[in-house]
Amino acid sequence: MTAEVLVAGSINADLVVSADRRPGAGETVLGGDTVLLPGGKGANTAVAASLIGADVAMVGAVGDDANGRLLLNSLREAGVSVDLVRTVDRPTGAAYIVVTPDGENSILVSPGANSALEPSALDGAFDGARVLAVSMEIPLPTVEHAVIAAAEAGVRVLLNLSPVAKVSPRTLKAVDVLLVNEHEAAWLLGTEGTQADPRGLLELGPHSAVLTRGAEGALVITADEVVEVASPKVEAVDTTGAGDAFTGALAASLADGANLPDAARLAVKVAAISVTRPGAQPSYPRAGELD
Repeated sequence: MTAEVLVAGSINADLVVSADRRPGAGETVLGGDTVLLPGGKGANTAVAASLIGADVAMVGAVGDDANGRLLLNSLREAGVSVDLVRTVDRPTGAAYIVVTPDGENSILVSPGANSALEPSALDGAFDGARVLAVSMEIPLPTVEHAVIAAAEAGVRVLLNLSPVAKVSPRTLKAVDVLLVNEHEAAWLLGTEGTQADPRGLLELGPHSAVLTRGAEGALVITADEVVEVASPKVEAVDTTGAGDAFTGALAASLADGANLPDAARLAVKVAAISVTRPGAQPSYPRAGELD
């Protein structure tokens, strides 16, 4: 048995620097001091789920280096099992993040060890799992194998299609919850620059979908209805990792037996709290803070 929530995804060291504005092409902009923080879409999701009480195991890869050891320790300290994390002959993944005063960020990801995560890493991983949360900073064949293998094992699949990429129709049909933001939804539906009907996401194959809308909350899309879930109003300090906080909370709540709209209501609360604090994982709330 692994854990009730299984997370397959990236594990990165976040190198964060604040700046008054993002540099343009060929431009140099001075910023503040660099801060090294644990990150990666997969690791962030796992930590967010664990901190609010879920039983979580991580599937991923790190390098045999200082960043890899730091990230494994961070996962363990958050209560995440790392027995399924592999150490490979590549440098640990890194994300270079510029944060501006409005709390928005620009991110450049160097995948490193994440690129070496093979489909075989998921072999035997689904025993006891209720929900698989998987995102796209790992190789596409590994993502597709994880989704299909989990569905065949009777595990509910939450696919956070970020960064957005083309996945096979077979994979999408095995997805229970497709999670995308507005930009990713527009790319998938071919409606960039126009208003799209979110119900079009279900025509791609998933059983249901959740469309996140930043400060506006989220839409929960099922065959029967579209439910609007409002977000608490907060003052954003840093939006880094907010989407991953949402994903982790959604996975944790679904594994606990919540229906999809109620799970989304918890997820928007967790994400809203996270943007009021700097960093990704360090900003995530614990269960006792959600009231």
